[in-house]
Amino acid sequence: MTRYSPALVALHWILALMIIVPLFVGGPGLSRIDNADPAKIGALQGHMTFGVIVLILMLIRLVVRLRSDKPPHADTGNALVDLAGKVSHWSFYVLVILMCLSGIGISISAGLPAIVFQGSGDPLPPDFFAYPPRIAHGIIANLLMLLVALHVIAALYHQFYLKDGLFRRMWFGKRT
Repeated sequence: MTRYSPALVALHWILALMIIVPLFVGGPGLSRIDNADPAKIGALQGHMTFGVIVLILMLIRLVVRLRSDKPPHADTGNALVDLAGKVSHWSFYVLVILMCLSGIGISISAGLPAIVFQGSGDPLPPDFFAYPPRIAHGIIANLLMLLVALHVIAALYHQFYLKDGLFRRMWFGKRT
């Protein structure tokens, strides 16, 4: 078997976009909107909804990965680099799930569901950093950005230096 299942491929690319866009654009953009600005409510609705969808898709992807046949891990010829690749792939699951859970933690701690989705009329808290999950959310975001960058560099290394056809494994086509 030389390729991942079509379900894993689809979930990989959908989640890649759904994680990269808010991580590099949405998060920084959201933090620039003052909590007293009425536009923040709409931005939070989108951010929170997106986060829940990412969590659901990531859990589905984990189940599909554990239950489907897959090609062997990519081999660089260096045992330590190969181990780092395996660890980094599992780290994506851990960090993305923790990112979503810390977001849910902020939401619950700050009473955001009633404010953002039910229109309670209550103001947003003046500072989300007053809630411990917000600190974790920021740290995890930075770790996730680093992991995404390393993942892209590693994929390019495989594709253009090792020339082992790594991109083909995570694209649609015959699996054998």
